[in-house]
Amino acid sequence: MQADYVIVGAGSAGCAMAYRLSEAGKSVLVIEHGGSDVGPLIQMPAALSYPMNMSMYDWGYMSAPEPHLGGRQLVCPRGKVIGGSSSINGMVYVRGHAGDYEHWAESGATGWSYADVLPYFKRMEHWHESGQGGDAEWRGSDGPLHVSRGPRDNPLHAAFVESGRQAGYPVTGDYNGQQQEGFGPMDMTVHNGRRWSAANAYLKPALKRENCDLVKGLARRVVIENGRAVGVEIERGGQVQVIRANAEVILAASSINSPKLLMLSGIGPAAHLAEHGIDVVADRAGVGQNLQDHLEVYMQVACKQPITLYKHFNLLGKAMVGAQWLFTKTGLGASNQFESAGFIRSRAGVQYPDIQYHFLPIAVRYDGQAAAEGHGFQAHVGPMRSPSRGAVTLNSADPKAAPHILFNYMSTEQDWVDFRAALRLTREIFAQDAMKPFVKHEIQPGDALQSDAELDGFIREHAESAYHPCGTCKMGAADDPSAVVDPECRVIGVDGLRVADSSIFPRITNGNLNGPSIMTGEKASDHILGRSLAASNAEPWFHPDWQTAQR
Repeated sequence: MQADYVIVGAGSAGCAMAYRLSEAGKSVLVIEHGGSDVGPLIQMPAALSYPMNMSMYDWGYMSAPEPHLGGRQLVCPRGKVIGGSSSINGMVYVRGHAGDYEHWAESGATGWSYADVLPYFKRMEHWHESGQGGDAEWRGSDGPLHVSRGPRDNPLHAAFVESGRQAGYPVTGDYNGQQQEGFGPMDMTVHNGRRWSAANAYLKPALKRENCDLVKGLARRVVIENGRAVGVEIERGGQVQVIRANAEVILAASSINSPKLLMLSGIGPAAHLAEHGIDVVADRAGVGQNLQDHLEVYMQVACKQPITLYKHFNLLGKAMVGAQWLFTKTGLGASNQFESAGFIRSRAGVQYPDIQYHFLPIAVRYDGQAAAEGHGFQAHVGPMRSPSRGAVTLNSADPKAAPHILFNYMSTEQDWVDFRAALRLTREIFAQDAMKPFVKHEIQPGDALQSDAELDGFIREHAESAYHPCGTCKMGAADDPSAVVDPECRVIGVDGLRVADSSIFPRITNGNLNGPSIMTGEKASDHILGRSLAASNAEPWFHPDWQTAQR
């Protein structure tokens, strides 16, 4: 069992690398602990709340008790299936803001500015909505990743965007184009009514090539000889074996499992490794540190008119939606229902949006529980760039043990200031005339909660992860003691080893992370192959009065 490149993890970035490296004629073996993605629960977009709550498809990780959220333990779903988290996520497609990548480059990830990454976003995309008022010249038209939009035929979607406009915010025809800031339609990774995961887009086509194979097994550690990664030790069928890499080992096992694997392999904070009896190969203080995520709450409103998806939220309704999707791949089952979006700035002096909205024409939780009120709608809202930082560390040297995950959410005063602002700005948007025909009353937080202390209590009790963990193998300059990989994704201090997934993000990007994770796999492939796409000279939009105006 050997290949030029051994990739650990068939997730968003791993699938993209398997496709590009095998396309270039290299032999590739992909190691994946999870199983098949066949079946309606993964492939049907509207069923998205099921796979992320199933141990068959999810690693089942939980955070440690979060000290600033009343000691609550939050779930941290990560895909344990081909396609990784792109097979269990909400299918929302966001590139991130140009300003995010400028920050990456300024913080030591040279060659990852917006001008550098935009060509990779274009290469990976096959965008289907060029006639719908989007920025076709900013988008890709023939990549493996199909990106589309929902029909937006529920009147609440238009009302939400119009209420944003009435509140004084811009409207944007394409938040993944020149202008992210504002309200408009949402993009999703859905194609012909099916979830278009990284497995469907990249891995399945790659596996049709003779030089690409998938190996099912649990990666235990990277095998390092004389300072060089030469393979991966895996367990499968009760047997431990080593898969050899002739050129390089690449970890793409997620922001939770990539740092765990590095530490099990002797790469990480020396004192922490010593506690677990692991011999130190490279003392890298940053491994597992810099953990970031997006936290959000659901602002729920009862609806005056019986037009929400609640009318389908019963056994018969779900059966009808499911049957239509099974036989025709159309109807409500063919959308994730997140069809309108918003990106706004919380205050003057913020250069680009730091609040994101997912709008949903039903009041429901991620675990599939509907609000007791019946007909309602909700906006998922939360700050984009929390200053809080957590860590992934080892609980034990046993490769089968879950790591210790502490996000340390809401650990700074700025977190609370930003979150309160997000809630109050949302209330203002829902109070606009465009929403008047639909708003009955606020379900949660509820009109009674107005003061800072009351809103803080609501946040402490109800904030949930948006499932965007990243940052635990930070990319930076080779002489940065907190960096884990250099701008070519090479692990600093070990030859023949790279990490390429959301763990290398220096700072979390705006919006959902599946798009940036796939882009990371695309760009890392070119670094591995010693080539690169020419930088773009496109000029992204920043609000001209951002220093003095909030909108």
